[in-house]
Amino acid sequence: MNILVLNCGSSSAKYKLIEIKENKTLAEGGVEKIGLPDAFIKVKLNDGSKKEIPLNISDHIGAIKSILDILTSHDYGCIKSFDEIDAVGHRVVHGGEKFSKSVLITPEVKDMIKECYSIAPLHNPVNMMGIEAIDKILPNVPQVAVFDTAFHQTMPARSYMYPLPMKFYTEDHVRRYGFHGTSHRYVSRRVCELLGVPYKEQKIISCHIGNGASITAVMNGKSIDTTMGLTPVEGLMMGTRAGDVDPGAIFFLMEKHGLTAQEMSNIVNKKSGMLGISGISSDMREVDSAIEQGNERAKLGLDMYQHRILKTIGAFAAEMNGVDIIVFTGGVGENQGVTREGVCRNLEFLGVKFDHEANKQMIRGREGLISAPDSRVKVAVVPTDEEYMIARDTEAIVEGHEITD
Repeated sequence: MNILVLNCGSSSAKYKLIEIKENKTLAEGGVEKIGLPDAFIKVKLNDGSKKEIPLNISDHIGAIKSILDILTSHDYGCIKSFDEIDAVGHRVVHGGEKFSKSVLITPEVKDMIKECYSIAPLHNPVNMMGIEAIDKILPNVPQVAVFDTAFHQTMPARSYMYPLPMKFYTEDHVRRYGFHGTSHRYVSRRVCELLGVPYKEQKIISCHIGNGASITAVMNGKSIDTTMGLTPVEGLMMGTRAGDVDPGAIFFLMEKHGLTAQEMSNIVNKKSGMLGISGISSDMREVDSAIEQGNERAKLGLDMYQHRILKTIGAFAAEMNGVDIIVFTGGVGENQGVTREGVCRNLEFLGVKFDHEANKQMIRGREGLISAPDSRVKVAVVPTDEEYMIARDTEAIVEGHEITD
């Protein structure tokens, strides 16, 4: 079964075509700068290199038509016709309280996704653009929605409720939803496969650390707490997002500088985090380079970044009354050994024995343990594969099977 996985952003549309029975990636790439005169599609070639091809498109329908044309093209294609696409799986960021699992997209499901626009105005509308584009181009192909928030719907009320007046929850649905759920679900399962231990008997702390970052406590196969909240800005310090900040500080700055809500949102989402502290970049490679040159602000930024990860791991271990496995994933979690070591060297009290040499070997694309063989708590690196999870759920739903954790 060939499944096209789509992840639509405001000006982009990433894709991967997967033959799910053999878990074989047939093609991948993405359209960038949708609606701009310099739009292009980036295609990953068989030798691992990438080819950029200029496009003349104005919207997501044009972007997805370009993706389908590439998939069937003479030079870059891997299928002969659109008929070889059996289903389409979509990443949808916010499912609110409406969706605890992936679902077949129907008119009713579309309406419910649209009802979440108010709490995910930057994400759900563009996710819907991808769905509606497929409706027009491939009207007879089944589509499945896989939600970033669904995995976290198992959190108990004590974890997801905010201590605000109850009417804001009952009337406005303001609560913690969490994100990166598809990634946390994949790596928490995969690390158990790697270690040969039963998934539903483990206490796992899953650290998705990248430009966007979140940590999830997975107990016996279920998310019981996570760091992101109503929006992805809550929790850890990130590339450009502030993470947890005293709300009083926000009000103080808005009043002192006459900032509107939109201006303040732009600051905490796009100008804070590692970029805001270092003054250099949100890219950890550039921060590392600055630290090597003696930049103190970059050093402070990395210290803060690691400190918040460390605090959260400690808190989640307490919440679960222990931890069996800690797993790192995401752009930083998979590739920046210095952050993994900076966090793990302070976790000896939990039973972590860190393996410095094994950590150095964990570079892009590799998976394995970075804890010593006699470490009571196992620490691993597992590259995430959200596209596989989306394709897997899509296959199950289209074939009428129950979605399993």
